[in-house]
Amino acid sequence: MIEQKPTIYVVDDDEAMRDSMSWLLEGEGYRVACFDSAASFLKARRDDMRGCLVLDVRMPDMSGLELHEKLDALGSHLPIIFVTGHGDVPMAVSALQRGALDFIEKPFHNEDLLSRIVRALELDSQLAARRQRNGAIAHRLEQLSQRKREVMTLVVAGKLNKQVADELNISMKTVEAHRARVMEKMGVRTLAELVKVALARE
Repeated sequence: MIEQKPTIYVVDDDEAMRDSMSWLLEGEGYRVACFDSAASFLKARRDDMRGCLVLDVRMPDMSGLELHEKLDALGSHLPIIFVTGHGDVPMAVSALQRGALDFIEKPFHNEDLLSRIVRALELDSQLAARRQRNGAIAHRLEQLSQRKREVMTLVVAGKLNKQVADELNISMKTVEAHRARVMEKMGVRTLAELVKVALARE
């Protein structure tokens, strides 16, 4: 799958605010997509979206907070920056506790928004790299037979070859063969690396 180019998604029912943000962000070289409602963003949303979401807290029909909850339920990875009025700060803090990245109060300085955008895109990049790594690990695991997965699980849990052999009722020689094949298939050379790979997918 080809990942999308990072985009700043601006969701705000205020046309002047959308135009202003679009002008600012495009002037900095960012790719920008604007939406006038939460519903219109949800209609356009795809799982492979990259970038971040700049989201107004207060909007008619579906608020920014309600959109955040829906995106959470959909398993969205996009970092969210909430744009709030002064009275909405408690709501924004609550959104942070539920996983939003940041919030910024209106009226804000352009530099403040841009610094948050930089942070959001860095986080998006890290999350994308992690998803790619986990996908590669999952693919390698799928190549393992059931028995090799059982051996790997016990080895990663700290069991010695003899204990693995006893638990699975197989010979030590078979355990050693499976263990060597697991290391090869998972692309690791040491037990420590195997443990790291196993932890990375949790």
